[in-house]
Amino acid sequence: MSKLLNVSASPHVRSKETTQSIMADVCIAMLPAAAFGVFQFGFHALLVLIVTVAACVLSEYVFQKLLKLPLTVSDLSAAVTGMILALNMPANIPLWIPALGGIFAIIVVKQLYGGIGQNFMNPALAGRCFLLISFAGKMSDFTMDGWSGATPLAQLKAGEAVDVAAMFIGKIPGTIGEVSVIALLVGGIYLAVKKVISLRIPVTYILTVAVFAFIFGKQDMNYVMAHICGGGLVFGAFFMATDYVTSPITPKGQIVFGVLLGILTGLFRIFGGSAEGVSYAIIICNLLVPLIERFTLPTAFGKEGKKL
Repeated sequence: MSKLLNVSASPHVRSKETTQSIMADVCIAMLPAAAFGVFQFGFHALLVLIVTVAACVLSEYVFQKLLKLPLTVSDLSAAVTGMILALNMPANIPLWIPALGGIFAIIVVKQLYGGIGQNFMNPALAGRCFLLISFAGKMSDFTMDGWSGATPLAQLKAGEAVDVAAMFIGKIPGTIGEVSVIALLVGGIYLAVKKVISLRIPVTYILTVAVFAFIFGKQDMNYVMAHICGGGLVFGAFFMATDYVTSPITPKGQIVFGVLLGILTGLFRIFGGSAEGVSYAIIICNLLVPLIERFTLPTAFGKEGKKL
C-alpha cells in the first residue's frame, strides 16, 4: 500500500516562504539604510519613517474595513511601501506630506487596483512621484543644519567636483535612505543571500547606468562612480526595481528590464533637466513589463519547435 501513487490537487511544489516572511526580509534589509539616515539626519527622520509607515498601514486597514474586504495588513506589504516611501523623503519634510503620499500609494495605486499583486506600478514610487509633482519645492529641499541643499548629482550636473568617498559612506545631503551606499549594499546582499531577489535586475541596471554615463557623459571614473553612488540608484536597483509584482518574471526579461532602466535613468540625468531620474525610470519600465514578458517568455516544450 505504501507504494501506491498519491494524487493531489495543485500546487505540487510548495514553499515555506510566505508574503509575510518575504516582506519581513525586505523590512530587515532596509534597516541599515534607515538607521544610518536617522543617525545622520536626526530625530525628525525617525518621525518621517514612523508617520509614513503608519499612514500606509492605517490606510490599508481602513479601506478594507470600510469595503468589508479581507484584511491584509498582517502581510507587511503596506509596511514595506511605507518604509520605501519614507526612505525616499528629505529628512526635514513636514510630516503631513509623506503621510499624504502614503495614503495615495496605498489607496489609489494599490487598493483600487485590487490590492497586493494587482498594482501596475510600484505604489511607493507612485506615491513619491505624486509628491514630487505636487510639492516639488519641499521634495527637493535637502537643507539642514550642517548640510547644503545641493545633492552631489546636482553639483555634478552643474559641473562641480564631488567627493565619491563621502557618497559611498553617506556623508552627503539627500533623502533619508539613499545616502549611504554601504548600508544599502548590506541590505541588498541580505536579500540576495536570502534569495528574496535575483541580482539580474540590480546588476544589469547599475552596469547600464555606468556604461551610459561613460559614453554620453564623461570618460572619467570619478564621474561614473558618482552616478552609481548618487541619486538613489543603489536603493532603487535593489529595493524598488526588484518588486515582484511590477518587474518581469523571466530571466531574459529581467535583463532587458535592467538595461531599459539604466538607459532611461541615464537619459533623465545627463540630457534631462533633473539630476535624478531613478523613480521615473522605474515607473515607466513598470508599465513596459507586460510587453517585455510577452517577447521574453520561453517557448513551451514541444510547442512551435523549429524544423530541422
